[in-house]
Amino acid sequence: MTAPLQEKENDQPPSSAPRPAHPWRVAVLANIKAHGKSLPAVVPPDAGADYDYIETIDQIRAAIETDGHQTVFIQADRDLPYALKEARPDICFNIAEGLGGDAREAQVPALLEMFKIPYSGSRVLTNAISLDKTLTKRIWRDRNLPVAPFQEFTFGDEPLRPEMHFPLFVKPAREGTGMGVNEKAIVNNEAELRERADYVIRLYHQPALVEAFLPGREFTVGIMGRFDTVLYSRHPEWYEKDGFLRLPILELDSSHSITPGIYGLEAKAQSVGSEGAPGYLCPAPLDPELTKKLHRLAWRAHVVLGALDISRTDIRLGADGQPRLLEINPLPGLTPGYSDLCIQCTAQGISYEDLILEILYLGASRWNMLVPRDISLPQKKKTDPLNGAAKTTNGK
Repeated sequence: MTAPLQEKENDQPPSSAPRPAHPWRVAVLANIKAHGKSLPAVVPPDAGADYDYIETIDQIRAAIETDGHQTVFIQADRDLPYALKEARPDICFNIAEGLGGDAREAQVPALLEMFKIPYSGSRVLTNAISLDKTLTKRIWRDRNLPVAPFQEFTFGDEPLRPEMHFPLFVKPAREGTGMGVNEKAIVNNEAELRERADYVIRLYHQPALVEAFLPGREFTVGIMGRFDTVLYSRHPEWYEKDGFLRLPILELDSSHSITPGIYGLEAKAQSVGSEGAPGYLCPAPLDPELTKKLHRLAWRAHVVLGALDISRTDIRLGADGQPRLLEINPLPGLTPGYSDLCIQCTAQGISYEDLILEILYLGASRWNMLVPRDISLPQKKKTDPLNGAAKTTNGK
């Protein structure tokens, strides 16, 4: 397998543009939906809902190849180690969801780290934590980021905490793509709570996350970049001075969807614009102050969890009109014209090809596969996203 390029000496003159010395062999890693195959009786009916269609993989490969690179698709299954050895990629474009377990989205990054193969997107710990919604909320809460009151049920008979008031919302603690979320997720009394918590624990073999139901508007906010993005980006003009791009906010209007008021799996599965699909409003009609607040929360949520280069954070307003963080996805869907992040990039004027290549190149730069631009990041006062305090940094 090809090892990452060796770290450059500081006195080596950098290039004027972050271009590879030669085309790369890029392996796109993903889990593919099984067409026409019945699910085993021991798994939930929505198992594999977050897997990708082969058409999405083909579109990602085509986008990467527009910049001269060679691509190969490798299924992220139990044969992945052997397939990587045979393919010998220079770098992997990772969108694999994993094969099961409480940190399945971290399985492929951990394997690539062990083999020292460069890859795109967030690293092991962030992918493991973000899939655990309860742990994510605990971290955000401890960093003074706003979340709704919540409680995890491991057995189903735990006493309900005093701060938890009906209606409540119940969902699996370690799933994505709206799995386990439908109209029965909202519970209005003790009996409904116990029934739904027991259902989630039995069917998904994991704790149930119970949180205060937020009746307000729902948004998702994409974040791209990191503090040194301008040194490696193909489009440094996209980014603010701190190296991050806050994408246009997407509002998810579920009022007339197949599951009114709930952005769950059934609603997400509908084609954009079809009957029963949620409304996708991007840019969302928001006043400037709320826009600024949502962008700031998504950015802080991204940085606090150590997400790298790309993420999408879901936020909902409470009855008081104030936003609360719901969850973060460091492996956002990348189906053009359908996935939330792609809709936001379209609103920003970013083409699909540029989005995919940006994710690839930012990932490659972390493995010393690109020489930085011939610019320096001046020392300046910057707000620490973890505690709000000002600190001096060179931007690295």
